[in-house]
Amino acid sequence: MRYVKWTLIALIVLIVGSFVHYTLPQHDIVRVVGTNTERTIIPTNRAMFWSSGEPTRDVQFIQTVKANGKTMEYRNEDTGWGWPPYFKFDTSSLYTEASDAESDKAAPEWYSITHYGWRNEVLSIFPNAIAIKPVAGPDAKIVPWVNIIILVFLAIVILLIWRMWVQFRERTIDPLVEDAGEAWDAVDDKADAFKDSARDKARGIKGWFAGLRK
Repeated sequence: MRYVKWTLIALIVLIVGSFVHYTLPQHDIVRVVGTNTERTIIPTNRAMFWSSGEPTRDVQFIQTVKANGKTMEYRNEDTGWGWPPYFKFDTSSLYTEASDAESDKAAPEWYSITHYGWRNEVLSIFPNAIAIKPVAGPDAKIVPWVNIIILVFLAIVILLIWRMWVQFRERTIDPLVEDAGEAWDAVDDKADAFKDSARDKARGIKGWFAGLRK
């Protein structure tokens, strides 16, 4: 049971951690190399990784290159009032900003792109760009204040829930378990007493018959 318990805990942590990592904003320092709009067919089993809308639609993309030479592509879609709650309605403006930010290797300009989501070439999913702003260079550091605040808040909520559960268990579950254990012990003691009494009576009857035979 211990292995089952820890397996379930690990599974819950993995699911919650993946959800939080996908949803919280991330920052990439990149050089924008192009923007384009593609007619995209979104499979039903991957719709959760895209904004809501028609399964076949025009999607804007932003192509970038990181300082280490690795490429990164972002989709540019509104989130509207849906989830995650970024309330993004400025897709056209962001597309224009990204197009204006294009540069080449000879005269690179570096930008911080704020996004959420994952890039996976096998599943053909892309992170969704939320904002873009210029930075001093490829080594610029962005402090994720939003993530820090949200994670601290979640830690406090989890701690409060844990304390409430511990108090509930101590006040409600543990006494019930203890009472049940005591009741079981009492029943067990009565059963032992009954068996001893029956054994004594059987010995008495056996002795009485033995006396008759004599």
